[in-house]
Amino acid sequence: MVLAAGVATALHLGKLPPAVPVLQAELGMTLVQAGFMLALIQLAGMFLGLAFGIGADGIGLKRSMVIGLAILSVAGVASGFSHHVGGLLVLRAVEGFGFLLATVPAPGLLRRIVPPDQTTRVLGVWGAYVPFGTALGMLVGPRVLAAFTWPIWWWLVAAGTAVMAAAVWVRVPADPPRSASGSSSVAGPAVPWRERASLTVRSPGPWLGALTFGVYGAQWMAVIGFLPTLYAASGWTGALGATLTATVAAVNVVGNVSAGVLLHHGWRAEVVVGVGFAGQVIGAFLAFATLTESQPVVRFAGALIFSTVGGLVPGGIFALAPTLAPGESTISTTVGWIQQWSSAGQVAGPPVVAWIATALGGWQWTWAFSLACCVAGALLAARMGAFVRARLSR
Repeated sequence: MVLAAGVATALHLGKLPPAVPVLQAELGMTLVQAGFMLALIQLAGMFLGLAFGIGADGIGLKRSMVIGLAILSVAGVASGFSHHVGGLLVLRAVEGFGFLLATVPAPGLLRRIVPPDQTTRVLGVWGAYVPFGTALGMLVGPRVLAAFTWPIWWWLVAAGTAVMAAAVWVRVPADPPRSASGSSSVAGPAVPWRERASLTVRSPGPWLGALTFGVYGAQWMAVIGFLPTLYAASGWTGALGATLTATVAAVNVVGNVSAGVLLHHGWRAEVVVGVGFAGQVIGAFLAFATLTESQPVVRFAGALIFSTVGGLVPGGIFALAPTLAPGESTISTTVGWIQQWSSAGQVAGPPVVAWIATALGGWQWTWAFSLACCVAGALLAARMGAFVRARLSR
């Protein structure tokens, strides 16, 4: 139920890209407004990830997820009745709050409800919720929009989220009783929110996970975001271009799931994450370098490698999040901090790549940006692996 709920939240990310042309035609939405609407959820995560992690740890993990799903559903339904761009932007910001409330507590909740010997594997699977939900939205959205109106598409996604809110409420075990201070914990006394925040940002584990995810998110969003432009240059436009982009996003799931499996079988954290970064460099080179300019199939294969192997990075980080956290009471706070830096990378990456492409007259050096991110990520992964081993040996 928790994993399916994550996919339902990610559908709110994937529902928008195929609808942008329709919103532009029917509501007069400008390209700048569309870009801002696309970035709003990432902006919410960039500024509020830690705060929502603190809130989730405080009000209870299950409660936080259900409240977040409910907010997403209500905002989605209300958006379908909006006929003004300003209203859609406000409701998109509300969706960003719901998204954080629903997703930040998930790793801690999964750690609590799955058998201990399956925790790493399941947390790796959790890392696939964004690519799976986004790809599903990109594949289903154009077909729904072709047959119905955009409000119908919004309401369908909202209905799925409402169903998952009810399913999590009914099927997932209840949160432990809260203390007088309002905090909930499976082990030990309640920790005040200020102490949880301070403990998280003063500990090396959350920083290692956050910065590693940040450099991953920067190149992921930049490469995936500009793939349709690259495909259009190769003559792959319309439904074909959308399907190819969705496929590249979807195969990221394979890497996420594989990360949990590899860690479960004893692979070292820095090796799993390092292989993911190596795959991204190779894939970005094949997808963007001048050498493959006249070989669109090779470029598509490079994008698949970038996404598939690169999926080891988020899968590995989510699987290690409970170990990176300073303690049981700060797991969601740590995930919120990781999410905050991931969102910051996703916001910063595309403009940097666009600036490089503009300055150099093409996309041929995009792989160099990926290389810089991957070198930084590999160094951070090495430090993260040493931290995890030291933590587990205590």
